[in-house]
Amino acid sequence: MRRYLRHPTDCPVDIRLSDVVRDREYLRNISRGGLCFISTIPIDAGAAIHIEIPIVEPVFETDGIVAWCHPTSDGFEVGVRFAGRDQSRHRVVEQVCQIEQFKREIWIRDGRMLSGEEAALEWIRGHQAELPV
Repeated sequence: MRRYLRHPTDCPVDIRLSDVVRDREYLRNISRGGLCFISTIPIDAGAAIHIEIPIVEPVFETDGIVAWCHPTSDGFEVGVRFAGRDQSRHRVVEQVCQIEQFKREIWIRDGRMLSGEEAALEWIRGHQAELPV
């Protein structure tokens, strides 16, 4: 049984393994305990990883440990467990969920299909005053 509820998303994520900076990857889902993203390369379980989610305000940064890595048809699905206890995780998960809801509303209302990144940029512009400083 999972400890935290997973929230599906395709928001961008930047990762760093040791001294290697990877190009932008995309989340598959996120929870308060960790996240899953699609990688173009396999990453060993147990590897330390630094994560940035640049589409939330302020930018979310944390460290984690790769829990698993499975091959898929579009690369590798990588599961990451967040390290330590960072209260900002609640905020980032909430913002990602709000962005996903906004994306669905735009699709229903306007018939526009936005990527996670496009939806985040529009959502942030419309909610700038509500975001934490």
